[in-house]
Amino acid sequence: MNQALDIFRSSGYYFSRNPVFLNSSRNSPAFLLHKQNFPLEHLAAPLFEKYRRLVCSKRVNSKPFIPTESNSLRVEAEACDGADFSAVPHVQTLREFPKEELSEKVVMVRFDSRLLFQQLQERKIQCENAVSTIKYLHEAGAKVILVSSWDADAENTMKIVRAESIAGALSSVLQVKVVPVKLVTRHMHSAKQESNILLLENLFQFKEEPANCKGFARLLSSGVDIFVNDAFSQSHRVLASTVAISRFCYASIAGFHFEAVLSQLKNITKTSQKPYVAIIGGGNLVEKAAALRLLVCICDGLVFVGNIAFQIMHALGLPLPMKLVEHGATEEALTLINSMKSRRRAVIVPKDFLCLNNLNPEKLEIFSADCLVDGWQPVDLGPESLEEIASLVSKCKKILWIGPVRFGLSRSDAGEASRLGAVVDRLRSQNNLETILVGKVACTTVLGSNLNYSVIENASAVWEFLKGRSLPGLMALDRSYPFDIKWDGVYDDPTRPLVVDVGSGNGLFLFGMAKKRKDLNFLGLEINGKLVNRCLERVLQTGMKNGYIIRTNAASTFRSIISSYPGELVLVSIQCPNPDFNKPEHRWKMVQRSLIEAIADLLALGGKVFLQSDIEGVAIRMKSEFVKYGKGKIMVMDEPEDASCYQRQWLNENPFGVRSDWEQHVLDRGANMYRLLLSKPAIIAGSTCRG
Repeated sequence: MNQALDIFRSSGYYFSRNPVFLNSSRNSPAFLLHKQNFPLEHLAAPLFEKYRRLVCSKRVNSKPFIPTESNSLRVEAEACDGADFSAVPHVQTLREFPKEELSEKVVMVRFDSRLLFQQLQERKIQCENAVSTIKYLHEAGAKVILVSSWDADAENTMKIVRAESIAGALSSVLQVKVVPVKLVTRHMHSAKQESNILLLENLFQFKEEPANCKGFARLLSSGVDIFVNDAFSQSHRVLASTVAISRFCYASIAGFHFEAVLSQLKNITKTSQKPYVAIIGGGNLVEKAAALRLLVCICDGLVFVGNIAFQIMHALGLPLPMKLVEHGATEEALTLINSMKSRRRAVIVPKDFLCLNNLNPEKLEIFSADCLVDGWQPVDLGPESLEEIASLVSKCKKILWIGPVRFGLSRSDAGEASRLGAVVDRLRSQNNLETILVGKVACTTVLGSNLNYSVIENASAVWEFLKGRSLPGLMALDRSYPFDIKWDGVYDDPTRPLVVDVGSGNGLFLFGMAKKRKDLNFLGLEINGKLVNRCLERVLQTGMKNGYIIRTNAASTFRSIISSYPGELVLVSIQCPNPDFNKPEHRWKMVQRSLIEAIADLLALGGKVFLQSDIEGVAIRMKSEFVKYGKGKIMVMDEPEDASCYQRQWLNENPFGVRSDWEQHVLDRGANMYRLLLSKPAIIAGSTCRG
């Protein structure tokens, strides 16, 4: 391998024969390199303060800034050559979801069939989270419906397995009776479900599933309240059971297994443990180029094995049989090499191979990497290659192994991966090495009986993430707010009663009220980033101490944000939601069941909800949904003594005397506003409230 590095150096590029990060002195090239490149771990801890300085660097006595999900991720991305870290949003999880809200709810769980079947085989510990999701829901009193897809595996053993057999296997794993049902007859079984768990028929047989068919998802989710996705291995695919289904359930959240794997996925980009080396296998360099550029950015060294190693070796000028070179890969390989050179990353490619004679398969010989000849097929790493990899990895604190160790046209990974796996396993045990295994081959051959690894068995989802692409199954889940809010940095007195304006737009109502009522704190929740930035500029310019705004989707983050506020929530206003977003199935509909239930739970006794729209149908729908999903806590206020202040059921005037921007626009053109005031009374009685 050092021969390749010598060639690289002679071509005018600089790569040290010894990886630069192995010298840990303060004057070492590695130390200077890390200072210059501003590594990501410096961003991870104080994002709050760094983003505040980024926005307010020219201001004096600026107010502390709360980072939003989007802008903080953008800061991280800019520090790493534009890698799109927003591909991993903060999503609502079953762990965060109120357990009491699960009782008597119909909950559909999209589980990973292969993962649960491993519970019956060798790696039981890897399945604990998946099993725990189903048990937790069942014990919480939810009516659980399981759904998944199972097709033929490598040994073709699952092809003929019927749902009845799957249900029996799941019953033994869960210690709860699982009843198989047909999709079309599920409702009859649901009515008599009692304490049983239902298993729907195999989704593999429905062509609508991979087509992400909206109609099929509607049928699948009929009668379902909450959707729990616990099949991370399918998150990179667009499926009706993971994506379209989220349109029809009032809450879409991640199960325990999904959450655990998502945490491991995020850990790949964390660089607090250094030196950090990636072992990269597989092929298709062109397709993975964007992901490899990110790994160059975050890792201190890269070890190339498998077919992808041949592409790097070819770009370095080593003579190789052309059958080992992928078409169009040379240009991308050179770009990658230049990136590694500019960042002074350690790079290792195989120095020797164990090769098989094509004419005599029983004949094996060791060949140097620069002396491969036709008629001999590389099938494994040679002893010098393994020794050099071991030497590099032994000095690391963290490694990522992603991709199979498959060489040339070989169809087997068993021998190759097991030898490299033995090296990794030995070094992990000796050096307490943090190890992330990605892909079925790495997980199968390295794990053995040792379970102290971070494991992601599906490599496809990880490659998509590393390319900066969004994972559809992940993006379909509800969001949660990713930061702990420092309320004492936002308001001068965070114990004052709080008013929340959902969908605050340009902030005319929010800041008008904040100026009028100094005894209250005001918070806007707005999804439009441009409007939020304008409002934040206004907060900074005016030095406002009782008004603020956050960019977020309040429908899914309201509870996580407001529950941390130290004072009481006394008023929530929802004004003029976009009618195009008010369709019952719209993903970003503002007034969703999850929002209404959160408001009902968090609103103080005697607190108010103010609803208004310039479209009567929208106002009527908001009212009916608050009555329907308000848990009996939110009631329409009685008509006042002066009934003339109502037009039929609507308020004539804005009761707060401060108009929103759209309200002002509507009134200026002479149109009507439809307003309604609801309350959370201390005592619900017919004389005080009406439904």
